[in-house]
Amino acid sequence: MTESEADLLYGVPAIAEHLNLRERQVYHLISKGHLPTFKLGDRVCARRSSLASWLADQEAAARVEGRKPEGDDI
Repeated sequence: MTESEADLLYGVPAIAEHLNLRERQVYHLISKGHLPTFKLGDRVCARRSSLASWLADQEAAARVEGRKPEGDDI
């Protein structure tokens, strides 16, 4: 398995497991445009590295007083 293949989360169940969320929560975040995902055929995919960066951005935004991070309405 190559490094880029290991970085790939293929399908909502894999993304949900990685983020420790329910699949329904992942679908909600995707529908709101909050998660960095893309499609391969009919499957929603994400890169672990992109999700880690997104989570770091969310954490930084939460630390800024008076600003809510994206997807905070879960």
